Amino acid sequence: MNRWLTTVSISLVLAASGSTAWAVGDAEAGKTKSATCMACHGADGNSPNPIWPSLAGQHAGYLKKQMLDYQSGEQRSNALMAPMIAALSEEDMDDLAAFYTSQKKKEATADPELVALGERIYRAGIPEKEISACIACHGPSGMGNPLANFPRLSGQHAAYSALTIKEFRDGVRRNDLGGMMQDAVARMTNEEIEAVAAYSQGLR
Repeated sequence: MNRWLTTVSISLVLAASGSTAWAVGDAEAGKTKSATCMACHGADGNSPNPIWPSLAGQHAGYLKKQMLDYQSGEQRSNALMAPMIAALSEEDMDDLAAFYTSQKKKEATADPELVALGERIYRAGIPEKEISACIACHGPSGMGNPLANFPRLSGQHAAYSALTIKEFRDGVRRNDLGGMMQDAVARMTNEEIEAVAAYSQGLR
């Protein structure tokens, strides 16, 4: 918990100083370059497959970081993404990020059977298991924090969000700042993960 609080504090300082700012890309150029991405992420960044992320409306800095991390393959890897991202320049990434962040994310609804548990975890965490509240970094409406590079969760497919949380929990994905996500979800069960993912999908 102390490590999580320290990392959040550092993130907020970075956000306040503007030191996490990213270069602004060309959204029109990004639209053209997105032709190879649309099969999985949709023409407007709203993915047709719930296990693939929707990119529409996501923060540009966060999107670029994920592309850089996929390209290096050290802390985040995926067999489908690796060949798609390999030849991209940073300018390409800036342009793609600018395009996707400019698109409107489709609204979604939460699974009514999971919403009560998901809301409780999202807003209050699970103190007895030292599981932190998601709202601290991702905000009351799931919009995240672009300056601190915390992603938007609102409208994201629940299946994809659940998969992502499990990857952090299981150490498959390690590209979070200071290991804060890994720490935050380390003791979550699959049921708890699926509930909070379903709840966050319906936030707006």
